[in-house]
Amino acid sequence: MGYSFRSRLEVAVKGDVAVIQMKDIDDTHLLHPEGLVRVQMPELKVRHFVQKGDLLFRSRGITNSAALVAIDLDRTLLAAPMLLIRPKAEFVEPAYLQWFINHPSTQAKLAGQAAGTAVKMIGKGVLDQLAVILPPLEKQRSIVELARLAACEAALLEKLKARRKALLDGILLRQAKLSA
Repeated sequence: MGYSFRSRLEVAVKGDVAVIQMKDIDDTHLLHPEGLVRVQMPELKVRHFVQKGDLLFRSRGITNSAALVAIDLDRTLLAAPMLLIRPKAEFVEPAYLQWFINHPSTQAKLAGQAAGTAVKMIGKGVLDQLAVILPPLEKQRSIVELARLAACEAALLEKLKARRKALLDGILLRQAKLSA
């Protein structure tokens, strides 16, 4: 479970601990550590701090996805209601587990088990019961790389589509001016 603050975060510009909140993860499941708020909390145990390779699961809201901590973050903790998933690297590649959790079929399973009416929530128990398909590590890495390449291709195709539209709009406008 993410760290449960008893009250609102007391931001301290020179605080000794950075805090990850749901707003620090974007819609593409990327963590943006550059904007983390800082707080003063000198008495934390090491187990509270996130580590490179951890997954940060958004347990509440419309999107219940996971973000990967891809870099070392010094003295950074995860705020509740987010859940921390610490994959065992000898069995699962963290990026693969992120891909698996964020896959549409897994998201559909999780959505079907969400609790609540106004704000949907995925509890820790639901994640504990999630059956994860675990191919060998090398295959997991291949799947992650192929998914990364597919995402890059999709982004390039979107750019191409936008540029093609701009080019066509410009040509048509020029034709309209020449005809006038």
